[in-house]
Amino acid sequence: MTAEGHRRVPDRAELRAHLVRSRIAGDVATPRDNNLRNFRLMSERHPGYLFGLEPDGTWTPEEVLALMVRRCGVVADPAHLSGQDTIDPDLTLGGLDAYADRLALAARRRERVIVATGHPDGLLDFYRAIARGLQDAGCTLLRPAREWTYKTPASEGAKLRAVDYRGPVAVVVDDVGAPRHTHSARPIRAILARLADDGEALPDLVIGDHGWAGGAGQAGISAIGFADCNDPALFVGAEEGKVAVAVPLDDNVEPHLYRPLLAYVLNRAGLS
Repeated sequence: MTAEGHRRVPDRAELRAHLVRSRIAGDVATPRDNNLRNFRLMSERHPGYLFGLEPDGTWTPEEVLALMVRRCGVVADPAHLSGQDTIDPDLTLGGLDAYADRLALAARRRERVIVATGHPDGLLDFYRAIARGLQDAGCTLLRPAREWTYKTPASEGAKLRAVDYRGPVAVVVDDVGAPRHTHSARPIRAILARLADDGEALPDLVIGDHGWAGGAGQAGISAIGFADCNDPALFVGAEEGKVAVAVPLDDNVEPHLYRPLLAYVLNRAGLS
């Protein structure tokens, strides 16, 4: 059972079957043409596709594809230009193991941690449970820079956004306080700057996705995160040693489908 006492922890084979059945891995919903487009845009250093990272390598589109085949399990054939793409469930399992092991290390060290998500619709409950487990283990959950505001780029309509927290989990909210999807690294940069301005130590670990993980990794902080097959930046960051763990999975399925992953991770990490 999990620490919540009502959910059985799947074994590895059961979790693999669930990943494929739920399309969190295996034949995922992400279109191949979208993947290839994002690989190219990241290669061209478009800021919206870098997630706050500054890659050291050249990373041509062909190199990004080869990396995504190896680290994520997308279709290797460069002539596969449309239709669906894939994520290797065994790579997802390996990523979840590494993710859980880093959580276990944080718990043993009682680290100072920031938990955040750019996918509040699907992943907020997952991150809340991880944060609770770490807090129960003696970690300090940081919540700096609440209500720090910024505007999205003019090309996106220059909308007002702010940092807020749902429990211990940082999110970006709109002008009426509703959590919003974001790829931006600006919020994590603001959080780190606020800690520095207040004379506080930076976090030992950032748990997140998108720009939350990428921006933290670029700042030299240990960062672990989920990444979809159309989000190559975190895998590039992992390849270059700037991101500690990038777990390949579809990050936009129904929230309840992540519950078996949560049970597995909490159990492996030894978190309550």
